[in-house]
Amino acid sequence: MSVIRLQNITKQYDQQLILREVFFRLDQSDRVGLIGKNGASKTTLLKLILKQEFPDDGTVEIDEGLRIGYFSQFTELTDDVPIDRILESVFIEIQATERALNEVGKQLESPELKPLEMEHALTRQAALLENMDRKAGWTYRHRIDTALSRLGFSDQYRSRPVGALSGGWRNRAALAKLLLESPDVLLLDEPTNFLDLAGLAWLESWLLDFSGGVILVSHDRHFIDQVVNRVVEVENYHLQEYKGNYSEYVRKKQIRFKNLENQFEHEATLLVLESEAIEDRRAARKNPSEHLKRKLANIKKEKPARPVENIVTDIYQGLRVRDNLCLVEHLMKSYDSQVIMADLSFSVHRGDRLAVIGPNGIGKSTLIRLLTEQELPDSGMIKWAGGVEYIFFNQIIEELDPNESVTKYVNFRGMAFNTPRKQVNRFLALLRFTDLDIYRQIKNLSGGERARVALAVCLLSGASVVILDEPTSHLDVTTTQVMEAALAHFPGALIVASHDRFFIDKLANRLLVFEEGGRLRTVAGNWTTWQASADVD
Repeated sequence: MSVIRLQNITKQYDQQLILREVFFRLDQSDRVGLIGKNGASKTTLLKLILKQEFPDDGTVEIDEGLRIGYFSQFTELTDDVPIDRILESVFIEIQATERALNEVGKQLESPELKPLEMEHALTRQAALLENMDRKAGWTYRHRIDTALSRLGFSDQYRSRPVGALSGGWRNRAALAKLLLESPDVLLLDEPTNFLDLAGLAWLESWLLDFSGGVILVSHDRHFIDQVVNRVVEVENYHLQEYKGNYSEYVRKKQIRFKNLENQFEHEATLLVLESEAIEDRRAARKNPSEHLKRKLANIKKEKPARPVENIVTDIYQGLRVRDNLCLVEHLMKSYDSQVIMADLSFSVHRGDRLAVIGPNGIGKSTLIRLLTEQELPDSGMIKWAGGVEYIFFNQIIEELDPNESVTKYVNFRGMAFNTPRKQVNRFLALLRFTDLDIYRQIKNLSGGERARVALAVCLLSGASVVILDEPTSHLDVTTTQVMEAALAHFPGALIVASHDRFFIDKLANRLLVFEEGGRLRTVAGNWTTWQASADVD
């Protein structure tokens, strides 16, 4: 039975079409993954359901009394009280029941209690006990402790006022509060951005046990794969639905595209025949229909894509990468009395795809800062081989010149400067920049597009090693896929700190796993092979 219904929804912003004739239903136990490119109206759909925005046409129907909880990557708690007290306030009714039970207990202990008063007290106690059972009130303190522990809140963080915490911690605090409130339907917009691997695993488990409906917007494909039972993609202003998880979506979309491709081939053949007739009658028909003109123009634009391998091979012909790139030995790093790294050693070689993983706050970003010389170790050595250069993706994003065009910014840097511009532009096409896109100013690009510009700069810099710290955060799935395809063909080495398990699986051939006490364990393979071996052990 559906609890949320969107009927024939059309939505525009400043006369720009966002959604057209959209239909959507959410049943009580649906867990829907809402996917699509950045700017594809996913958040708009959530706002329509929340009545924060309204459609230009169509209706949004919500069952009366339905409790909807909303969380976004920008949601934060700002109270000046500790997080554990805020979470306890979620259970005010249960706490009131506890106090009432204590009062009844004291009343029943009174030797002066009369039989009729005892009967009333026992009746009231039974009702209160039933209420506690119905609301799972006996375990609420344990649920608070579990949520805080799994989301990484140590005793130190729990005792601080929420307003004194960083944005990421306030975001996690808001997520904990929402989950403990347990509404009928959860709308989650990028809930994983500030979670480490342990937090992600716990949230997956919590959502699988949740009996209500869920609409999830996330760039984390592994998370979507584990949690959802239906995928809805925003595509060309419409919603395209696929039953199953993310893996099923990928399989079924390939089948759908193949069917569409076959239909297009037939349509293209008919249009070619039609174009020949137009050519024969050009003198007599000076004004062919605009609709047909557009279709013919689309056919002319359809050119077979050049194989990725050829583009990459051409662009990297002049790049020479030595075998041994970097040696890290006996690295030590502490902040105050907290040991972040203890006798950490590893090496980096050509072709390495190193993924740095571990819980939040354990030292992943610290290692990145040490490798990129933003900080110095307390002791030990980071030795880059002679002539080896690295480039830091996150720094490149921060330093992008907003007034430059894409093509000028990329072509006048690094290895690209001595490469024919047409060749560089073909590489930019691989990163999904059209002939028009490359002349746009960087300040007019979306976050995902700016990330692709920074990636192009990194891969065409001539550096032997590309270093990335959480590169897929805030990126849509399509941009992440483009990034993966480009990085996979890079002939040098990659070092990436990430919580994105799908991303790690597609790229990594070695893991640097941070453990408690500042220790580092090197594991051959990717996320899935590591987890499979851990299960066997």
